[in-house]
Amino acid sequence: MFIFSTIFLMVFILLGVAFFTLFERKILGYVQFRSGPTKVGFLGLFQPFSDALKLFSKEFYFVNFSNYMIYFIIPLFGLMISLMFWFLYPFFFNFISFFYGLLFFLCCSGLGVYIIMIAGWCSNSMYSMLGAMRSIAQSISYEVCFFLIILCLVIFFESFCLINFIISQIYMWMFFCCFPLFFVFFSCCLAETNRSPYDFSEGESELVSGFNVEYSSFMFSLFFLSEYTNIMFLSFLMVVMFFGGNILSIFFFLKFLFLIFSFVWIRSTFPRYRYDKLMYMSWSTYLPIVLIILIYFLCLKVYIYFIFFSKDYL
Repeated sequence: MFIFSTIFLMVFILLGVAFFTLFERKILGYVQFRSGPTKVGFLGLFQPFSDALKLFSKEFYFVNFSNYMIYFIIPLFGLMISLMFWFLYPFFFNFISFFYGLLFFLCCSGLGVYIIMIAGWCSNSMYSMLGAMRSIAQSISYEVCFFLIILCLVIFFESFCLINFIISQIYMWMFFCCFPLFFVFFSCCLAETNRSPYDFSEGESELVSGFNVEYSSFMFSLFFLSEYTNIMFLSFLMVVMFFGGNILSIFFFLKFLFLIFSFVWIRSTFPRYRYDKLMYMSWSTYLPIVLIILIYFLCLKVYIYFIFFSKDYL
């Protein structure tokens, strides 16, 4: 049953990624006063499968001056790490039950930087290396705030388990308690997934396509799949951490869909940010805010324990 649950989850995650690309193209089309994909199937519903067939059937080539073995396997590792995040999905039976689920997520998300670094390095291309360096600097800068926000919530809930996060927010969402923390976390998610307006590793005007410029055919599609899988998981994580609710209800998935829509909405609305301003915003604005909230949560927990222990003592 564990193997069946794993296959079932992975198949539907990949199907979700396929229709997420269609959803994004439709939204971007309507924002730009056009229809988007409409030809393949009813209202373009089979367009993602057509794109997949096109990408996987294209001619694949090796770059002569690349490191062949690493160049070939690193996109597969990137997709594997992105799919490993979904082991945290809180099934109540027939699956892994992670009591330290967020700790597992922090360990796996730290490996994403190595995927970008190795993918840029093994191509032996100047543009790839420059895109990788910019993306690594961006990811490391925002991972500090990203991890500290998760630490704030872990201190507040006193648990690393996502099921405890859901149960604790039945009557009150964390969004209402600390909404500045949610917006900082959402901005960090945009930077972690290299999405607009923080898509500096894929700055077409100056870097061609960033660290994946030398990849083509199905190798490029693996990077594409891993990026959209990360977006879906981070949207799911934001719902669990800040909006709670019953994971078996349709309302939970509507919140999840709205956050996915927000990624596309921001891409269609905002221009690309300037790189030095991005780094300045991370270290000079977001980090002090998150540290202040972390100190506040620590003081709150110390005060609560002091009140309870003093009552027990009396």
